[in-house]
Amino acid sequence: MRGKDTKTMLIGIDARFFGPKAKGLGRYAQKLIERLEQTDKQNDYLVFLRRANFDEYQPQNPRFKKILAPYRWYSIGEQLFFPFKLYQYKINLMHFTHFNAPMLYFKPYVVTIHDLILQRFPTVKDTLFGRVKYFLKNIGYKIVIHLVVNRAKKIIAISRFVKNDIIKSFGVAEEKISVIYEGAPARFASQPACQAERGGQGESVAGGPEESSRQILVKYGIKKPYLLYVGNAYPQKNLARLIEAFKILVEGGYNDLRLALVGEKEYFYRKLREQSESIILQSMVKKDQMVFTGFVPDEELGALYQNASIYVFPSLCEGFGLPPLEAMARGAPVVSSNATCLPEILGQAAHYFDAASPADMAAKISEVLTDESLRQKLIVAGFEQIKKYSWQRMAEETQKIYVNCARC
Repeated sequence: MRGKDTKTMLIGIDARFFGPKAKGLGRYAQKLIERLEQTDKQNDYLVFLRRANFDEYQPQNPRFKKILAPYRWYSIGEQLFFPFKLYQYKINLMHFTHFNAPMLYFKPYVVTIHDLILQRFPTVKDTLFGRVKYFLKNIGYKIVIHLVVNRAKKIIAISRFVKNDIIKSFGVAEEKISVIYEGAPARFASQPACQAERGGQGESVAGGPEESSRQILVKYGIKKPYLLYVGNAYPQKNLARLIEAFKILVEGGYNDLRLALVGEKEYFYRKLREQSESIILQSMVKKDQMVFTGFVPDEELGALYQNASIYVFPSLCEGFGLPPLEAMARGAPVVSSNATCLPEILGQAAHYFDAASPADMAAKISEVLTDESLRQKLIVAGFEQIKKYSWQRMAEETQKIYVNCARC
């Protein structure tokens, strides 16, 4: 507490991952802070941001103050200098929103563990420097996460799968870990009432009617009908097999079908694009049937979800799986891998396939493309499934963690 005579705490939040460009981690930090601003009238907050996202966050509550912490994640600066930045403030409780807490920070904190993917799937680049760098970072990762989970007053896991993975991997006591699900968008407010009956091909989008939607698709070079994937291209995302499945579909008669891959153009997307070009040369897939859009802002992303024939999520490992829920909110039927947490999070609202089998992936996609009753069942189930998740509830449950930790 800030003082023994008051119940007000000063809470720090590591928001160096903040905003849509930081993908799921950024979305989590952003939504947590936005909702805490609305719900917590008791405590004061310091929000630590990098230069790259410092202007993205503008406090809406006078109890929230942003602080520049110019230390890149997984860096030496993060480990050596960030803790001393934190020590400048009389923080009662720190919340590290990812496992990369500085080892030299010894004051009370809670940590959110989103997944243990780095233990299962290396994101190593195919260069000697890339491999050496990954080897050294992987050693650092293992040291940091072991210390973090043992020192934390409380661990927040974003799914039961992640909780069980932490217990299995680190021997952490079950009662030290609380499962707090992330949120999901509500059903798109402007969604036409007959959207489900039209198979998710609603015409209106945020900020404009049919013409606006069409212009967004044209901007990114996407033509209907198309399959959609939104996310990064790290190895565990399994996009090479998705492309193989798409090839099977096209060669099986889906001549006008397209595949749109949405994500920032970084190393792994560039590598994937090179792989896709060789596949195109060896198959019936035409060059314009595969679209790599690059980063798409939220205000345009809704149109891509809403006009997709199917949202496909082929991931081999996830901690939560937010993009399929976003697709459900826009009325897109979801066909998903059955790996790790995905059945837990998506429930009966997805049509599942074996992530290791491009043939099974193609078969399940084909079933949804051709079976209208199945398609509509998935759309309706999707609208129900997203009701189970709430950013507001996530923030309220996290706030309770803060209060309980202060009493310890």
